[in-house]
Amino acid sequence: MEEKTNVPDAFADNPLFLEVMAEALAIQDRFSAEPIYAKTGKGYLKSVGVEELQALKTAKKSKLGDTTQ
Repeated sequence: MEEKTNVPDAFADNPLFLEVMAEALAIQDRFSAEPIYAKTGKGYLKSVGVEELQALKTAKKSKLGDTTQ
């Protein structure tokens, strides 16, 4: 019989896994289950507002070196 491995131990040194997990934990509180779907886990992601989108666009433009608006 094959031994089961602990997933966190298997990916503890994987930088991509750590980055994805950190981002998932950062947005975890924004998920909201619909009352009628609470038992199934279906729901939606609450918006944090326009500021988040503006910050993402600004960061992307600065990475690309684009200074036009």
